[in-house]
Amino acid sequence: MDKTMSYALYVVDAFTNERFKGNPAAVCFLEQPQAESWMQLVAAEMNLSETAFLVAGAESYHLRWFTPEAEVDLCGHATLASAHVLWESGRLPRHETARFMTRSGLLTATLQGDWIDMDFPAEPPAAAVAPEELVQGLGLIPRFVGRNRMDYFVEVDSEATLRTLRPDFGLLARLEARGVIVTSRSSGSPYDFVSRAFYPGTGVDEDPVTGSAHCALAPYWAKRLRKDELIGYQASERGGIVKVRPDGMRVYLSGQAVTVLKGQLEG
Repeated sequence: MDKTMSYALYVVDAFTNERFKGNPAAVCFLEQPQAESWMQLVAAEMNLSETAFLVAGAESYHLRWFTPEAEVDLCGHATLASAHVLWESGRLPRHETARFMTRSGLLTATLQGDWIDMDFPAEPPAAAVAPEELVQGLGLIPRFVGRNRMDYFVEVDSEATLRTLRPDFGLLARLEARGVIVTSRSSGSPYDFVSRAFYPGTGVDEDPVTGSAHCALAPYWAKRLRKDELIGYQASERGGIVKVRPDGMRVYLSGQAVTVLKGQLEG
């Protein structure tokens, strides 16, 4: 009989300071790297938009992210959740920077009071031609369509349009992209812009709050609104707040997090 291993496992609500809001992520600590197939099975079992797997290194943690159906190149909320757990569990002193080696290079996070400040790559969208599946899948004529290395990026005419959007996920899943970010200018304070994000091709029809999407939203709205620091609200059912500060080819994303579950994964 194979020996069963136990792994520390947490569930954290990210980009919120309220339990059962924001975006839940599972955070799993491994003694050593595990097979990709095993991590994918665990992510499917967790059935959250992202499960993060961490292995401690000499100067950083090796970090990988999995949806229930696929590994992804960049994830903000599960990185935020991972940093939160490192400090909360005492694995990392609160004054030290969390360092993660990932498929998108080195990512860092620092604790600033009740907020976690993350240094991510900027992913600005370049203007693109809208595929028919995108237009039909959203059921509207976009104000702007762009594309970065991961997602399609769509601006719509108003916050009301964005909030009442009912996408055809079957059509969006056919796109040759990770997913679709939809955004508009906010109709009022305290937010500068609002967004929603859809990833049916990776098993997540609508993501509650998407840090990596803000790597595109931040440079886009900073240029449009001529502001250096902005506050975004992701208008999913759970909702969440992301503060952003573009800095050249980097974007600083700030959010809060709260732990909702601590346990052991038997695997």
